[in-house]
Amino acid sequence: MKKITVTRNDAEQRLDRFLRKYLNGASLSYIYKIIRKDVKINGARGKNETVIHEGDEITLYIPDDVLEKFAVSRAKSTGARKNFTVAYEDENIIAVIKPFGLLTHGDGKEKKNTLVNQVIDYLIEKQEYNPRLERSFVPAAANRLDRNTTGLVLFGKNSTALRELNALIREKNAVSKFYLTILAGNLTKEIHLKGSLTKDESRNMVKVSDSSADGEKEIETIARPLENRVGYTLAEVELITGRTHQIRAHMASAGYPVIGDAKYGKPAVNKKLSERFGLTTQLLHAYKLQFNEAGEHLAYLKGKVIEAELPAMFAKVKGELF
Repeated sequence: MKKITVTRNDAEQRLDRFLRKYLNGASLSYIYKIIRKDVKINGARGKNETVIHEGDEITLYIPDDVLEKFAVSRAKSTGARKNFTVAYEDENIIAVIKPFGLLTHGDGKEKKNTLVNQVIDYLIEKQEYNPRLERSFVPAAANRLDRNTTGLVLFGKNSTALRELNALIREKNAVSKFYLTILAGNLTKEIHLKGSLTKDESRNMVKVSDSSADGEKEIETIARPLENRVGYTLAEVELITGRTHQIRAHMASAGYPVIGDAKYGKPAVNKKLSERFGLTTQLLHAYKLQFNEAGEHLAYLKGKVIEAELPAMFAKVKGELF
């Protein structure tokens, strides 16, 4: 038998989700089985969807050897080498600047050196997160960027902050997300693009269409020209929705692809810029986040703007083209 007192970082989540994290070596079917037969909350039976609260006592009526088998402890540190910079930080959240070439989350090829692991190690070093003491919470990113897109990524340092950040990111217009990019072609006025998007998994690409159909996701993008030179536009792009490859695919569909973009760009333009600057991937930087709304515990963030400086390659190309 094991008694667990719910802490602040464990609270306000479903019982099944808590147990999936606490017994992270167990199968989902096993979790559902013990909830039916071997788990009580404050002495009473709970259900999968029962929300647990700070101070609740969860009792697991399972043998110690089974508990030891399924409650896999978290490592002290991931060992990921830090190469992000901090744009903003307080006791609840941290906004970091992701560099070029770094995955936000792991994939089948890279699981260790990710932005998420780097931030976790940073918080461990600062003694703001202790994986040995936490039962179900791990600091996590509320938004993500493609491997070769640079810029701002938000993290919650505690479960309350992460929950509110996730809700804000999902809510349309709660957090405005602005990118800087250089487009091929001369965009002379603001354009407001709407459409739908489907993904081709085999090619890891997306397709934009004007009308929506089953399986397609609606997208909305605003592009504003900042500077023009013959053949190129420095632009601010605002994401109203946030889908995979949205800016790259949407701007290409409008006739203004992001320079350096091998998937959606113009090969002749990319070849010229590669020879001149060594640019081999999209020039896209998430440079500003603006909090238009904020949750109960993050109310102090309402109206706050967080910005990230341009990376060296972007600054170099921008300086020479404009």
